[in-house]
Amino acid sequence: MTNLKSLLAACGLSALIGLAATPSLAGSTTYPLTLENCGAEVTFKKAPERAIGLGQNSAEILLLLGLQDKMVGTAFWPSKVLPQLAEANAKVKLLTVEMPTFESMLAENPDFVAVALPSLVGPNSKIAKRDDFDKVGVATYLSPSTCLSTKDVKDQYGSRAELWNMDLLYKEIDELSQIFNVADRGQALIADFKAREAKLRSSVSKDGKNLSYVFWFSSPSPSADAYVGGKNGASGFIADLLGGHNAITAEAEWPTVGWEGIISANPDVIVVASLDRNRWELDKPEAKIKFLNSDPAVSQIPAVKNKALVVMDGQAMNPTIRTIYGAEQVAEQLKALGLLK
Repeated sequence: MTNLKSLLAACGLSALIGLAATPSLAGSTTYPLTLENCGAEVTFKKAPERAIGLGQNSAEILLLLGLQDKMVGTAFWPSKVLPQLAEANAKVKLLTVEMPTFESMLAENPDFVAVALPSLVGPNSKIAKRDDFDKVGVATYLSPSTCLSTKDVKDQYGSRAELWNMDLLYKEIDELSQIFNVADRGQALIADFKAREAKLRSSVSKDGKNLSYVFWFSSPSPSADAYVGGKNGASGFIADLLGGHNAITAEAEWPTVGWEGIISANPDVIVVASLDRNRWELDKPEAKIKFLNSDPAVSQIPAVKNKALVVMDGQAMNPTIRTIYGAEQVAEQLKALGLLK
């Protein structure tokens, strides 16, 4: 099995660790700074001094911006921190790898909370609502990539009518860097991601087959429906970036699909997530692959019969800074299999 840590280490992040020392390329933030964020207006009178990264993507963006000394806590980590960020992350208190309580966050006396998912502070969150933080004077910022409508899909993740792209991630990096008055670091980070995105897209042959993909995040059990990446989410973006398409057509961000549905989707490639949380046995990629190869019906899917099974960091299936790393992981494995030119 491909060593994910080695792949992550090879994906160029080491060049980003020095961003904190990058000479200023962008102007300083003028306070008060007011931003429109997911339907709310948020004003900052000064740069935060005691931030919490609530959700892996938010925490890792803050770390990539060199803000570990401005962080008092992190929580909700589906995967371990990027290896190159481990040293910086070790300086920040880990509240929990799962969902924290509102009280545990307030105990750190934060002045800002950067939030990765609406399930963590959205209207149906079991942790807290944005209003709860407002009432105690703590500003919040929700990832623009996850501000989705729940009108058509009655779950907390919502649905996406158009294909996600990196512009929303770039907006998030830019705005967080403005909030902390490190816009130069934000622009350097964005430039790096743009270069990697362009390189990956140009490296895929236009004459190659338009491969269909299923991105399997996890399942509570082999008999349960699978949580898969929806048509227009980060998974769909990765498929498109590699010259293919998502075989799952649901606009829901995280649809649950029975194996009959996945069999009928007839994917050329199945991407299985590697997760470190160990909530379910099928969080493990080796458990997923064992099931795919041993189930009498599922093992007949073309992707399984042709051994077109690749492993990707599960967090990359969320619209995050990990997504481009995930695309690089998938591309490297498919090229080794001769399925991607």
